[in-house]
Amino acid sequence: MSVEQIKIGLIGAGGNTKLRHIPGFQAIDGVEILGVTNRTFDSSKKVADEFNIPNVYENWVDMLEDPNIDAICIGTWPYMHCTLVIASLEYGKHVITEARMAMDGAEAHAMLEASKQYPNQIAQIVPAPHTLNLDKTIIDLIKNDYLGDIISVDVAISQGGFVDHEKPFHWRQSRDFSGSNIMGLGIWYEAIMRWIGPASSVQAITKILVPRRNDDEGHSHVISIPDHVEILCDTYSGPTMHIRFSDVLGHTPEDTIWLYGTKGTLKIDGTEKRIYGAQKSDAKLVEIPIKKEFEGDWRVEDEFINAIRGKEKVTHTSFEDGVRYMEFIEAVSTSANLGEKVYLPF
Repeated sequence: MSVEQIKIGLIGAGGNTKLRHIPGFQAIDGVEILGVTNRTFDSSKKVADEFNIPNVYENWVDMLEDPNIDAICIGTWPYMHCTLVIASLEYGKHVITEARMAMDGAEAHAMLEASKQYPNQIAQIVPAPHTLNLDKTIIDLIKNDYLGDIISVDVAISQGGFVDHEKPFHWRQSRDFSGSNIMGLGIWYEAIMRWIGPASSVQAITKILVPRRNDDEGHSHVISIPDHVEILCDTYSGPTMHIRFSDVLGHTPEDTIWLYGTKGTLKIDGTEKRIYGAQKSDAKLVEIPIKKEFEGDWRVEDEFINAIRGKEKVTHTSFEDGVRYMEFIEAVSTSANLGEKVYLPF
């Protein structure tokens, strides 16, 4: 293939693919989205017509067998990620897959090992986007001793409101489609790892407050994925971390992460995308501006193409980091099931 002319195939074209990936790839010189295959031919044709994509494939095997396709973008639910990533690599394609890397840690490890067998092919995971504009500033503050030694990290993420029995069933609540993933816990943990590194141990309590939900067609589904999680972690870098992740709490603060150190405190507002801080001599928290050189944004498609062209390495997100957050998710479930501390890595 010519790295200046790269042809992309889409397997799965849901919301994020249509919102982000298709416009992102189509905006890059020398990149063409050559084809799409979705769950049905009709839905594939609809996406192709909407975005002027020339080819519709009957199934993903036909796409992978097409020698004109250089790279695959996987936009399916997690239950297909492992199969599609490994097959794409075996067919000689570069591959980028949606977040929630896999169904569980075992699949994530299999995907990582497969990627190592094909070192000349790029393998990337779509990153957690919540803090992309804040990460460099937070990392710089930690590096330059704004916090001193970090003692404690407190994470409060609320994805819903009060308990709502009428909210329809979502695919993320299906173990058949989502595996061990719990709501958006993994992608928030991924973002926090950028600042303080991974957890070394996990103690977790999980709850299911709504055990059944109806889907849009009125079919009832038994829920086995938690809708409320409390986690206590040790980290390799030192601080203790508490995470409360919930879909059933009302009037909670906005998504907020606190970093408490011996010299200072940081508050990260994940909703407003702002950072507030104060040190010992300060009277109160004040907003910390984002310097121009530290600004960040969504550039997933650019990074993938630049990596294929040899212009940069994948940082958001590598398969190694994907394995770390999938192991963390599995450790949360294991700890909750056994009622004991679980150590990482597995």
